[in-house]
Amino acid sequence: MNGFINFSSDDEDVNLEHLYRIGLFHAKRGNPRDAIFYFDKVLEVKPSHFDALANRGNALGKLGKYDQAITCYEVILKDNPDHTVCLLNKGLALHYLGRYDQAITCYDKILIRTPDNAITLYHKACTKSLQNDIEQSLALLEKAILLDSEYTKKASMDKDFTNLCNDPRFKSLIV
Repeated sequence: MNGFINFSSDDEDVNLEHLYRIGLFHAKRGNPRDAIFYFDKVLEVKPSHFDALANRGNALGKLGKYDQAITCYEVILKDNPDHTVCLLNKGLALHYLGRYDQAITCYDKILIRTPDNAITLYHKACTKSLQNDIEQSLALLEKAILLDSEYTKKASMDKDFTNLCNDPRFKSLIV
């Protein structure tokens, strides 16, 4: 015996999934640095583990490392250009970087396929608000709220809508 443990492909997959789950555990508990550590371990062995890559992007976003998060999403989008979660998260990262037109492009790719995607409508409304496109922002926000009333409360506290807070149409949406 050579003193080394030889793993079969099945064992390696089990170990990678275990590391991936540990990363998810840390991500869900608000420990993005620890989550990234485990996602990186998975990606060292299997760079095409798209779930680890997407969650790594999310954890990077939590740390404000939006450019690095975008890089993660783009790797996935290269093979799967319609990946809704990656498009949405890439759009959010672009939004936080102030690259509003690019964020809207991501949101529009989702809305072409699923025009009633409430979360995407909401985030596009936020971005349009920051661009001072008041009419479009209000129309998108109204549609998002009609699809999911939870966005009423969220919009009432969202700083992206600060420029709308005195608009009676906005006030009527968030009551």
